[in-house]
Amino acid sequence: MRSVINREGIREVLNIEKIREKLVRACEGLEINMVELESHVDSIYQENITTKKIQESLINLAVSMTSFEESDWSTVAGRLLMMEVEREVFHNRGTSYSNFSQTIGNLCREGIYDERLKMYSSRDLEELGEYIKPERDMLFDYAGANMFASRYLLKHEGLLWELPQEVFMAIAMMLSLEESNPVETAKKFYDALSLRKISLATPILANLRVPKGNLSSCFISAVDDNIESIFYNVDSVAKISKNGGGVGINLSRIRGKGSWVNGYPNASGGVVPWIKIFNDTAVAVNQQGRRAGAVTMAIDSWHIDIEQFLELQTENGDQRGKAYDIYPQIVVSDLFMERVEARGSWTLFDPYEVRKKYGVELCELHGDEFREFYEKLEADRELTLRKTMYALEILKEIMKIQIETGMPYIFFKDTANRMNHNQHKGMIGNGNLCMESFSNFSPTKKFVETREGDRGRVETELGEVHTCNLVSLNLTELEEWELEDTSILAVRLLDNTIDLTESPIRESGRHNDLYRTIGVGAMGLADYLARNYLAYEEADEEVDELFERIALYTLKGSALLAESRGRYVNFEGSNWDRGIFFEKDRKWYEENSKLAPEWMEVYDLVEKHGIRNGELTAIAPNTSSSLLMGATASVNPAFSRFFIEKNQKGAVPRVVKHLKDRSWFYTEFRKIEPKRYVEVMSRIGKWVSQGVSMELIFDLNKDIKAKDIYDTIMTAWKRGCKSIYYTRTIQRNTNVAKEKEECESCSG
Repeated sequence: MRSVINREGIREVLNIEKIREKLVRACEGLEINMVELESHVDSIYQENITTKKIQESLINLAVSMTSFEESDWSTVAGRLLMMEVEREVFHNRGTSYSNFSQTIGNLCREGIYDERLKMYSSRDLEELGEYIKPERDMLFDYAGANMFASRYLLKHEGLLWELPQEVFMAIAMMLSLEESNPVETAKKFYDALSLRKISLATPILANLRVPKGNLSSCFISAVDDNIESIFYNVDSVAKISKNGGGVGINLSRIRGKGSWVNGYPNASGGVVPWIKIFNDTAVAVNQQGRRAGAVTMAIDSWHIDIEQFLELQTENGDQRGKAYDIYPQIVVSDLFMERVEARGSWTLFDPYEVRKKYGVELCELHGDEFREFYEKLEADRELTLRKTMYALEILKEIMKIQIETGMPYIFFKDTANRMNHNQHKGMIGNGNLCMESFSNFSPTKKFVETREGDRGRVETELGEVHTCNLVSLNLTELEEWELEDTSILAVRLLDNTIDLTESPIRESGRHNDLYRTIGVGAMGLADYLARNYLAYEEADEEVDELFERIALYTLKGSALLAESRGRYVNFEGSNWDRGIFFEKDRKWYEENSKLAPEWMEVYDLVEKHGIRNGELTAIAPNTSSSLLMGATASVNPAFSRFFIEKNQKGAVPRVVKHLKDRSWFYTEFRKIEPKRYVEVMSRIGKWVSQGVSMELIFDLNKDIKAKDIYDTIMTAWKRGCKSIYYTRTIQRNTNVAKEKEECESCSG
């Protein structure tokens, strides 16, 4: 044994046998030869080298040895990293996985943990501490361990102060505070989280155990056509971004460029100047120091400013009209898509002029009501601020910019509202930041300012800001027999977060009160299919049945909660109340579903108790959090079976779960024909109450024509998809797709 002085000035004993014990533990159960690692220990073991340096060197060596043929080295590296985390936390705070009760007390006293955790008794904490399974730290490969350590473990004065299993247990305890048997429920939540059966969205994983943390991922608001509403929403974006949420903003009510202001014609600058203010707000107010705020700005395809809107992120043109930090989104109707297909004309209107003459807010109409009124506007030649062009030309410009920038997103408004279970109480104007979460929302109106002595007051008529909390079922780790119980547990988990979170704005709290919207999603579909010897593009029926089951079980979970906790406020008159689930009535399920008996049970439950949550499912992109869970992202094909991701912090091996024995069944995303992929997405989407983050990939190494992209978009609309998220392109002479920054909030 030798000793050195570590960075804290404490003499540290290096024991080469203990290091070898760690190597044996890291390699346990894996098909690898650890001789090279052992010889590396001998070669670097010298005077004045710390345990930390030895451990880092071993981790780096294991990472460098990871290959397609020997992918288990990534697991070795992950295990070694988790051991180093445990060692570092022990040196920083003096305890490891022992004395959980003391740890909770210390972390609460330091302000690291929420004081509500002290509601558990010493006996409860002792029981929960004994239930923690430190060996579950060894489930992570290097990509997952690296992300967990760098992004989610809490620090105190710059030092790691929390262990991975403590994260899961503390979150499970918070989720169980109001349960009738909090200790037993916490154990159930802990098992689901620590065994990676359920993946939490970033706001929950990062904030649920810290004081006053926002837990909601997705927010959507609408801006009314006045200064008060515009800057009220700027303030709302700042508050939401500060707390780590992703924001969607609908701008379709704002008057267009050249419209009237205070009776003066040609006075309005249109939507673009306001977008730039939102853009700069998103940059200025970062998400708790992690990254800039993230905002998608949406406009309907009939708006007179759509051409300028489409140029927001192009490189050409006047830079004063650019906004490179927001995510543009185009809202399209069935009528627009029909005109595109028929090569027909399309007329752009100013919402202010329409509102002034007819008293109608055009963006609040959809379906037949929109169609009839829009055609009436086209026939009205007295409207002066209008422009007629071919609908196809607008779509072609959208496609061109998608290839250049990956955006704009596309939101199929009529499809989303047809499937809206709460259409009796409002409408959905556009999608959220990742295009998977949306429900009714409306602008706050009537800003009335009054003065009482030295105090000023602003009274408003509160609108609704769509608010949703997200988790994902990790299909990579779930066996079929676990799907029902885990889906029901996920619903319970999310419903509990609604009561635990502090909404960043009042309209968000109101939306939670009225709808209790949740979004149970999924990740690891490609792993699930490979495990069952199914290729992604050939598994339509299996995918259809899988997501029908998830729809069934989440609905059942919400109905069971309603029995004990009550139904959501706006349940009466909803499609759920009317017995129309996912656009299908009871008779359809009786006659067409393989799961008919189970559906009948759920119909009876809903008829008797209602349901607890107005929305139930939403499938996020999960690009980053899937690394934590050791799964393929979302419900997409694997981007690649194996590759090395290089970034500023080094190289990170990315390995699919079943690479060694089922790699053949992982069809890579770029090799799947886009329309075939859209077909699979449509099978999933019809069972999702909100939406699916449907990404498109076009490999420009192939003979891709504009018509191929056009056909893919038209297929998505005709097959009932609600939205198109990011469009990636694989550049010529490379296998690398143009990357995007994922919404941190939806991640998970």
